Amino acid sequence: MKLYVYFLAAGIDALPHPLRGIAGGEVRLLNAGDFSVVVSDFAGEKVAVNRENVVAHADVVKGVLEHTTPLPFRFGVVVTQAQLESFVTARRDALKARLDLVRGCVEMSVKVISSANDGKPQRLEAQTNADGDKPGTMFLLEKRRELLGSEARAAEAQAIASWLQTQIAEVVRETRIDTNLTDKLLLATSHLVERGVVKQYRTTLKSARLARPELNFLVSGPWAPYSFANIDLEFKTQFGVS
Repeated sequence: MKLYVYFLAAGIDALPHPLRGIAGGEVRLLNAGDFSVVVSDFAGEKVAVNRENVVAHADVVKGVLEHTTPLPFRFGVVVTQAQLESFVTARRDALKARLDLVRGCVEMSVKVISSANDGKPQRLEAQTNADGDKPGTMFLLEKRRELLGSEARAAEAQAIASWLQTQIAEVVRETRIDTNLTDKLLLATSHLVERGVVKQYRTTLKSARLARPELNFLVSGPWAPYSFANIDLEFKTQFGVS
């Protein structure tokens, strides 16, 4: 029998209430060194990536969020108890540092979308133009324009990220920025916010949004600090995901 791993925490002796996880498994605490790891027994070797399993994982993490700050493992970690204990022992200092960072915090997510244009470069016709350019020349010109458009969007995203950071710096402990841009999406960022200042964070962000009416903001949270945990919590290989 292997273990499916949900999250790691410190300073908890019991779960706030009974929880069911992947495949309906009973969720329990496992002591591992200085930490408590929340797991459930898992009979298989791999966890199917489907809505039911993803929701089950998320619900276990969410189920303790009001009582502690969980440090979530990414979806699909299936290990033996020996593997888990070895990992926790080997990464003790890194895990402790990460727990210290997120303790007492939640994650807020902000996506910034441009309403000014669709963010796509204008396409050139795939035929000769009035100056007699050949299709191959037109193709190269189009690719050049696409490249320039991507560079301009990246510069715009960086400018927005810098501006937003100046607006909310006093109410955010740490920031993660996703630089993968798609269509109108200019910026996707996650903020680590202390629980006690979430209301102030929302108020500050509202003022920032009013200052930039040309941008649309999609705000979500609070969540467990997924974006601030997985880097240090991943195994060298991801167990169990099919």
